[in-house]
Amino acid sequence: MPTISMFYGIIIRMYFSPQEHNPPHIHVYYNEYKILFNIETLNFMEGKLPIKQKRLVQAWAELHREELLADWKLAMNGEELYKIAPLL
Repeated sequence: MPTISMFYGIIIRMYFSPQEHNPPHIHVYYNEYKILFNIETLNFMEGKLPIKQKRLVQAWAELHREELLADWKLAMNGEELYKIAPLL
Protein backbone atom coordinates (compact mmCIF):
# COMPACT_ATOMS: atom_id res chain seq x y z
CA MET A 1 0.00 0.00 0.00
CA PRO A 2 1.84 3.13 -1.20
CA THR A 3 2.21 6.16 1.03
CA ILE A 4 0.88 9.16 -0.89
CA SER A 5 1.51 11.84 1.75
CA MET A 6 2.87 12.41 5.27
CA PHE A 7 2.53 15.39 7.58
CA TYR A 8 2.57 16.02 11.36
CA GLY A 9 3.11 12.31 12.06
CA ILE A 10 0.09 11.36 9.93
CA ILE A 11 0.61 8.84 7.13
CA ILE A 12 -1.82 8.72 4.20
CA ARG A 13 -1.95 5.54 2.13
CA MET A 14 -4.08 4.16 -0.67
CA TYR A 15 -4.33 0.55 -1.81
CA PHE A 16 -2.83 -0.05 -5.21
CA SER A 17 -5.31 -2.67 -6.43
CA PRO A 18 -8.22 -3.00 -8.86
CA GLN A 19 -9.98 -5.15 -6.26
CA GLU A 20 -10.16 -2.36 -3.65
CA HIS A 21 -13.70 -1.66 -2.57
CA ASN A 22 -15.73 1.50 -3.13
CA PRO A 23 -16.35 4.23 -2.08
CA PRO A 24 -13.06 5.96 -2.90
CA HIS A 25 -11.12 6.25 0.35
CA ILE A 26 -7.73 6.61 1.97
CA HIS A 27 -6.16 4.80 4.89
CA VAL A 28 -4.90 7.18 7.57
CA TYR A 29 -2.35 6.16 10.23
CA TYR A 30 -1.22 8.11 13.26
CA ASN A 31 0.75 6.33 16.01
CA GLU A 32 -1.43 3.38 17.05
CA TYR A 33 -4.54 4.78 15.35
CA LYS A 34 -5.95 3.81 11.96
CA ILE A 35 -8.99 5.20 10.19
CA LEU A 36 -10.60 5.04 6.74
CA PHE A 37 -11.59 8.34 5.17
CA ASN A 38 -14.10 8.78 2.32
CA ILE A 39 -12.61 11.05 -0.34
CA GLU A 40 -15.93 12.05 -1.90
CA THR A 41 -17.83 13.00 1.27
CA LEU A 42 -14.83 14.00 3.44
CA ASN A 43 -16.25 11.81 6.21
CA PHE A 44 -14.57 9.13 8.29
CA MET A 45 -15.81 5.62 7.60
CA GLU A 46 -14.36 3.45 10.36
CA GLY A 47 -11.58 3.42 12.92
CA LYS A 48 -10.28 5.95 15.43
CA LEU A 49 -8.09 9.03 15.27
CA PRO A 50 -7.63 11.90 17.75
CA ILE A 51 -9.83 14.92 16.91
CA LYS A 52 -6.88 17.23 16.12
CA GLN A 53 -5.51 14.77 13.56
CA LYS A 54 -9.02 14.20 12.13
CA ARG A 55 -9.33 17.93 11.47
CA LEU A 56 -5.90 18.04 9.84
CA VAL A 57 -6.78 15.12 7.54
CA GLN A 58 -10.12 16.69 6.60
CA ALA A 59 -8.47 20.04 5.78
CA TRP A 60 -5.75 18.33 3.73
CA ALA A 61 -8.23 16.11 1.87
CA GLU A 62 -10.47 19.05 1.05
CA LEU A 63 -7.51 20.87 -0.48
CA HIS A 64 -6.43 17.81 -2.46
CA ARG A 65 -9.73 16.07 -3.26
CA GLU A 66 -9.22 16.17 -7.04
CA GLU A 67 -5.72 14.71 -6.72
CA LEU A 68 -6.99 12.00 -4.37
CA LEU A 69 -9.75 11.02 -6.80
CA ALA A 70 -7.22 10.96 -9.64
CA ASP A 71 -4.99 8.65 -7.56
CA TRP A 72 -8.03 6.46 -6.81
CA LYS A 73 -8.65 6.02 -10.55
CA LEU A 74 -5.01 5.12 -11.07
CA ALA A 75 -5.15 2.61 -8.22
CA MET A 76 -8.27 0.97 -9.67
CA ASN A 77 -6.39 0.52 -12.95
CA GLY A 78 -3.37 -0.94 -11.16
CA GLU A 79 -1.23 2.06 -12.09
CA GLU A 80 1.38 3.83 -9.98
CA LEU A 81 0.01 6.56 -7.70
CA TYR A 82 1.25 10.13 -7.46
CA LYS A 83 2.53 11.64 -4.23
CA ILE A 84 0.40 14.50 -2.90
CA ALA A 85 1.85 17.55 -1.16
CA PRO A 86 1.65 17.48 2.64
CA LEU A 87 -0.23 19.93 4.79
CA LEU A 88 2.20 22.69 5.79
